[in-house]
Amino acid sequence: MIRVLLLLLGTRAIRRYRPALFAFGALVSLTGVAIFIDAATEGFHLPIHQFGYLVLLDAAVMVLLAFNTSGTQRRLMYARSALLTVFGLLIINGRHASSLLLAIALGLALLADSCLRIASAIVLRFPFWKRYLSLGVAQLLFALFLLEPYPTHYAGTTHYGIGAWLAVSGLVVLHLAIAIGRLSDSALLPALFSRGWLPFVDRSAPTARARSPAERLIVHVWTAYDTANQPLNRPILDRYIAAVDANGVISTGHAALEIVPDVYVSHYPDVEIDRNPEEFARLFRATAENDVPGRFLPSYAVESANWCESVWKITFDASYAEIDRARRFWQEYKKDNTYNLTRRNCSSTVVQVLEVALEGSLLRRGYGTGNVLRSLFSPELWVAAQLRRRAETMAWTPGLALDYARALFGVLHPPRVAWWTLARRALATRHKACHPPTLAPRSPFASGSVRRVDHP
Repeated sequence: MIRVLLLLLGTRAIRRYRPALFAFGALVSLTGVAIFIDAATEGFHLPIHQFGYLVLLDAAVMVLLAFNTSGTQRRLMYARSALLTVFGLLIINGRHASSLLLAIALGLALLADSCLRIASAIVLRFPFWKRYLSLGVAQLLFALFLLEPYPTHYAGTTHYGIGAWLAVSGLVVLHLAIAIGRLSDSALLPALFSRGWLPFVDRSAPTARARSPAERLIVHVWTAYDTANQPLNRPILDRYIAAVDANGVISTGHAALEIVPDVYVSHYPDVEIDRNPEEFARLFRATAENDVPGRFLPSYAVESANWCESVWKITFDASYAEIDRARRFWQEYKKDNTYNLTRRNCSSTVVQVLEVALEGSLLRRGYGTGNVLRSLFSPELWVAAQLRRRAETMAWTPGLALDYARALFGVLHPPRVAWWTLARRALATRHKACHPPTLAPRSPFASGSVRRVDHP
């Protein structure tokens, strides 16, 4: 979550507050180490169970914010609130049964995540895969440590979990603070936060030019399931990896980005890749032998005419994005047409250009500090961070790019709410006859939209 938030704040803002960021990371890391040592020595002097009240406070905030949302966003807030409530109550309870349940839940979650990390690193062999493999092994060992009773018979589960989380989070912040200090003001954060991405440095000074009202930034996504011919129903795989039809042919979908009126980002292999399962599994490795020449489509009109209309369109207000910087990045990117199904594909290309355009958007054009703090409580920020983390340990796919773009859209389009309004509306929902009107967005991205296009 820290990386996505910093990306939306931008390089210049972060460099300004780098000393505070460094101090915050050091404090958090040392606090985590102290909590872990306190549990390992069975002292339990620190009132760590009070941390549960902070978790419950976060859950309450999620419930209040959910009253001003609808659909998937509301369900997401409720689900996260319920999960936080359970964990908060278990932490506060502090009994042996609660510690045992926490150990099982945290241990199994970390175990599953570490196995996925290890498998992804071994199979995909993406840049720096050995580093990710080492982190996966370390996470696996910590998961096993939580699941076995030694040395505190689960009494220190809460301390170990919170201590390790704080220590690792603090180290991440410290690493970012050090790395950002080495960057120039013209360097971009996406290249720092991502493995193997173009280390683009924008040396052009930003210009304050008048923007056309028609200028927009649109993410187009053709999902794998909707572009396959009579696909088999496999919801998770269809959404995030690939769809398979009755003949065994694999469809991965496609992602593109359009900056109206003059830029179109769409990266294809120059020769269609064999989609048979046997060859597809071999080509999924992100190594140099799977690099093939690629081609860039000229416009959305050409692509949609030769194929079909995109299934999803996420439209960002271009006046709050660095459109000129994204254009310069795209011109630099196109100098290398290499296509790799895992490492340099249509989705990773779209995400790179999107992040370059949106870097610093939270503080652009008077977007206040209060809204930046509000974004910390946004479930979309948490979702965006999880999706980005998962894609970095696997591969960017059209499904992941779609949900990542939608999550960033949600962070940049917070609802216009006040705490008194939230409380009043929460009480009003007890009466079935009360249907308060939907408030207009507070964000300046009011002209943006997320919509699905159903084709006949």
